Amino acid sequence: MHLRAKRDEQSHRCNAGDRSLAELALDEFAIEHFSKLPCGMFSIWQGLCQTCKIHIKQWFEQLFEITLWFRLPKIGNFHYRLVKRPKLERENQFIGQSVAFLDAVERASRAASMDRPVLVIGERGTGKELIAERLHRLSPRWGEPLVTMNCAALPETLIEAELFGHEAGAFTGATKARVGRFEEADKGTLFLDELGTLSMGAQERLLRAVEYGEVTRIGSSRPVRVDVRIVAATNDDLPALAEQGEFRADLLDRLSFEVITLPPLRVREGDVDVLADYFGRRMAAELQWDAWPGFADHVRRELDEYAWPGNVRELRNVVERAVYRWDNWGEAIAHVQFDPFDSPWKPFVPSHRKPGSPLAAPAKLSSDGAAPQSPAAVDLENVDDLRAAVDAHERSIVEHALGKHRWNQRQTAKALGLTYDQLRHCIKKHGLMQEQSEDG
Repeated sequence: MHLRAKRDEQSHRCNAGDRSLAELALDEFAIEHFSKLPCGMFSIWQGLCQTCKIHIKQWFEQLFEITLWFRLPKIGNFHYRLVKRPKLERENQFIGQSVAFLDAVERASRAASMDRPVLVIGERGTGKELIAERLHRLSPRWGEPLVTMNCAALPETLIEAELFGHEAGAFTGATKARVGRFEEADKGTLFLDELGTLSMGAQERLLRAVEYGEVTRIGSSRPVRVDVRIVAATNDDLPALAEQGEFRADLLDRLSFEVITLPPLRVREGDVDVLADYFGRRMAAELQWDAWPGFADHVRRELDEYAWPGNVRELRNVVERAVYRWDNWGEAIAHVQFDPFDSPWKPFVPSHRKPGSPLAAPAKLSSDGAAPQSPAAVDLENVDDLRAAVDAHERSIVEHALGKHRWNQRQTAKALGLTYDQLRHCIKKHGLMQEQSEDG
């Protein structure tokens, strides 16, 4: 859809006396938003100085994530074209308000326009791929391909063929020539995830590709010129690997023009509550709930105090699981399960299957190999520690009730005549749910 806005010949004449032309190419998304702005906003465009126009351009880029091109062939004849950038997918939105998070996003936005390699560092689930996509979408290469390759997903013998391509007959099974990821990403961006897993041989060839802009297919002696911007991501300590000789220091120097380190969720103050509400509302809409009840106060405290070793990805799973398991839509969600594998019926793993692990099974198998039974009734004649006997009996009752009600803590508390908080205290007291450490 196109919208052409022309200045009236009788008004806003420029110094040169020529008629000014502002041409906007908008799609339905852009028009929907521009319709909410004052109608005369663009009619005064020609009266603005060049500096103001640049500031407005930057404002629109941030507001709509679009690219604005403008040129001034001569004073008084101004051609302006607005083209909307492809929208980020619904799954790939940046949500957060903490200073640490916004600083990382701002650094990525600033680096996007620079045609230089960028290295993204962060724990699992912090959004490294989202940053790579932002670097591409906000760069001059946004209309060209963004090619993604997970370096850890392929065996070492196939990584080089995948990256640089191969000729027919280069190795067993290579029946025809195939272009590599570098050639696929020509004029665009190549995102290399899990960079630290690359073999030394692949690192050497990657260094040449970055240094000289040339790649050579396996089985060929003729280099191919490519114009590719490299964005790499890892959760490894690459400088430490370089000191140990496990990663090429010269390649690290070439890729580290800008290094963006993403903060883990546990240090993003206030973002857990924002993200939980966002993912919860989205899941409620997917389940066609009439309204969003929110989370109970004690659940919000639990979410905020949890260490989130899996960061945003783990938070999303926890929240969506809590929403879909909750049946009473009229009340705030009052239970979340951080570990989906936690269960009173968790299978016992023989000790020889996990050598050296301190997490031994809570009880041993009987001599005949049968699974351990629930604690037997207390032998009143042999009680020599009243507190320990009472605690053991209480644990047995709570554990049995939890199993009976499929680990639904609200129903369990009701059946035992306890409040929800009292039951939670019993669970923590007896270690029925694996405790989470401060550092995840």
